[in-house]
Amino acid sequence: MSLSSALGAVTGVAHSTLEGLATLLTPATGTLAAALAIVVFTVAVRLLISPLAWLQARSARRGAALAPEIAVLRERHRDDPVRLATETLALQRANGASPFAAMLPALAQAPFFMLMYHVVQPGAGAPTGVLAGHLFGVPLTAHLAAGLPVFAVLLAVAGLLAWWSSRRTRRLMPADNPLGGVMSRLPYLSLAAVAWLPLAGGLYLVTSAAWTALEQLVLRR
Repeated sequence: MSLSSALGAVTGVAHSTLEGLATLLTPATGTLAAALAIVVFTVAVRLLISPLAWLQARSARRGAALAPEIAVLRERHRDDPVRLATETLALQRANGASPFAAMLPALAQAPFFMLMYHVVQPGAGAPTGVLAGHLFGVPLTAHLAAGLPVFAVLLAVAGLLAWWSSRRTRRLMPADNPLGGVMSRLPYLSLAAVAWLPLAGGLYLVTSAAWTALEQLVLRR
């Protein structure tokens, strides 16, 4: 099976899942069923990869506990950045505090994001099924200019979540960590994505970002 065929098959399963969720929710939620189906689907995806978030939080706690030892290494090898990086990485690995664990949830979400992107792309002709749904009168296939009131709320929520996540990242990562500045800016990419994607895709991203914030609050208390 080719990659495109595999993607098509998985996209079909995801689309069928969304349709089933929307049908299940329609009696109770009416016209909001399609939008709520996307929210439920997103939460299900995040629950599926929640073990990676737990590993990320555990690695972060262990990394914080190593801060005094890392400070000693910085002082000892301040004139030898290569050896500093090597010994710091060795120390982190020996104590189960891999710096790469922070990227695991994002990497795991990437395929689901691409899948969702394909699912919410309207085909030729009038949208059908979930894509024919609306959120407070705005079609789920609409882009920013056609659904400004709803998009304005989504962008405001996305901006607030990005600010909170960026602030938390800066607080948790050492000031001299070169990755700190990059990692603290990554959440703001969601704003551009929400503004560019159709409403269904923006709803997926904002729901996912809200789940990330909830995970951080629960797992890193």
